[in-house]
Amino acid sequence: MEMETRIALIGVIVEDIQSSGEVNEILHEYGPHIIGRMGVPYRERGIKIISVVVDAENDVISSLAGKLDMVKGIKVKTMYAKN
Repeated sequence: MEMETRIALIGVIVEDIQSSGEVNEILHEYGPHIIGRMGVPYRERGIKIISVVVDAENDVISSLAGKLDMVKGIKVKTMYAKN
């Protein structure tokens, strides 16, 4: 039986630029579930903002967000689509 997937937007703020490599490794690991991503460097503030859109099962979304949230200097929030 196929698991139901959901669409989610994971917002990531990278406050410690040294953590960018680890963030990219985690996103690469979940690549098959990522619909798209957009990164915006905010040089004046010394941060990067990344929006990641995923279509995956709840546990996969939670796992991705959790791994990102454990990275030093990273803030993560997840929003889910209704359908």
